[in-house]
Amino acid sequence: MPRPRPPPGFITIGDGLYTSLARTSSTPASSTRFSVTRICPRVILIFGWMGAHLRHLQNYTRSYTELYPNATQILVKCDPSFLWSSESAKQRRLLPVVEALGTLGCLPPKPDSVEGKQGLLTGARPRVLVHAFSNGGSTQLTVLGRLLSTKYPSPIPPPQVINALVLDSCPAAGNVSTIKTAFSIAIRNRAKLYFVLALIYIAHAIRLALSQVFGKQMMIMEYLKLQLFKPRILPWMAASTPRLYIFSKGDVLVPWKEVLEHAEASKEKGLNVHCEMFEESGHVAHMRQDPKRYWRSVQDIWDTACRHVEDQNAA
Repeated sequence: MPRPRPPPGFITIGDGLYTSLARTSSTPASSTRFSVTRICPRVILIFGWMGAHLRHLQNYTRSYTELYPNATQILVKCDPSFLWSSESAKQRRLLPVVEALGTLGCLPPKPDSVEGKQGLLTGARPRVLVHAFSNGGSTQLTVLGRLLSTKYPSPIPPPQVINALVLDSCPAAGNVSTIKTAFSIAIRNRAKLYFVLALIYIAHAIRLALSQVFGKQMMIMEYLKLQLFKPRILPWMAASTPRLYIFSKGDVLVPWKEVLEHAEASKEKGLNVHCEMFEESGHVAHMRQDPKRYWRSVQDIWDTACRHVEDQNAA
């Protein structure tokens, strides 16, 4: 089956993986919907929700192009099959993302290279904004984190990278009912859906039994929540990295109380947590309901990251 065409302005770098080419000059703020901040991200890493079509994700890539016109965007789609693939298969699929991040200067040189022997990250300081949607997108985020941790076991000093994390409609373990609803939306073929659901129910029952012995980390979504508690999900992240949770009381797939509990627990663990709670928007539909508020909150979290690094440098 031929690969789908990439969104306008993007090129394909892998299976469901795309990157844009940054513009060479900034678009004046007066010609965009949004005001452009003084310090903008150089790289925006977007993890789509499970089953999201490119036309849906383009609503975000287009807005990011207007908000931060000179940033390079890396877009990662989430096919339902990703969730039941083996860990090694998941990591192999994301290798082109690692290569792109390295090319864009977001990762330290390899230890055996000349640059690696001289020190970390020569040249311009990377500025990275990560945006993950739903459990599917945040699962891919944590897989990338595990892949990078094997390649770059030593953390990058936080002042070296200005960065922020946006978690839209996640994380939450939910229950069998919400899992069924999520896959019913993502998989339109009924025969394939019933087959997948049967496998999920079997796996859920097995993991539930194992969790009674080995702990709740045996449950896939509970494991995801534990992974997102890590200060260093990606090599350049730290406890000081601003994290924005965007969620809604109207989300029937991801219970808002569960997201809020994760945010509050993260804050208790010393993470830099911010929340934007909507009242009526559905799952991954907060931007559609109130785009001005949505993008203002994203821009605010990025500005927070910039101010934090400026304060560190001034100290």
